[in-house]
Amino acid sequence: MSIEVYWGSGSTPAWRVLLALAAKGVPYESHLLSFSNRETRTPEFLALNPRGKVPVLKNGDFVLNESLAILAYLNREFPSPPLFGLSPEETGLVWRSCLEYVGHGDPAFSVVARPLLFGQSEAQAQAIRDGLPAVYAELDALNAAVKDGFLVGGTLSAADIVWFCGLHFLQRAATRPAAANFELGLLPFGDRWPNLVTWAAKIESLPGYLETFPPHWLTSDPPSSPHLR
Repeated sequence: MSIEVYWGSGSTPAWRVLLALAAKGVPYESHLLSFSNRETRTPEFLALNPRGKVPVLKNGDFVLNESLAILAYLNREFPSPPLFGLSPEETGLVWRSCLEYVGHGDPAFSVVARPLLFGQSEAQAQAIRDGLPAVYAELDALNAAVKDGFLVGGTLSAADIVWFCGLHFLQRAATRPAAANFELGLLPFGDRWPNLVTWAAKIESLPGYLETFPPHWLTSDPPSSPHLR
């Protein structure tokens, strides 16, 4: 059986799955879907995931959606290298960090990033300004957490992948023309959060990393870098 992945460029949950496969060295068949052409709404795709969202993983007759569930599945199907720790304690810490991103990091980043990427109203403009302290707090905490290398156990884990993709999403938003209307104080990340750049470089050195990077981020104007800065 061969792994198939249905994904969309710019979907950070989908990017998590591609990075996990790269980290484990698992080959897969790529199905890149177009959001603008509504390819996640076709009958064929909805048969795989009625919610109409990426990522979806297919392994033979087994089909799974939701990126964290897919990461957990891949970790059992392809145990080496482990992405959820080597001990019960590490497993708990990895899951805690992933869920902290879902519950705290992503909401904080999204208040700022989504309006900059997808258009904003005047109310959202104020929300961006009001949301910046929460973003700084999350980045401060992440910068401290990765000072010794990785988030859990000294090796790459699912927690690193989840936070890394979210951080790149925030960086992309901060490079959009609309960001010039705000004093975000985010870029370059290395000025205030140097550990983040060092940590990200380790993930960016994965074999095949560039092939996982959202392709339209590489061709945007101005172009986004495949590296965190």
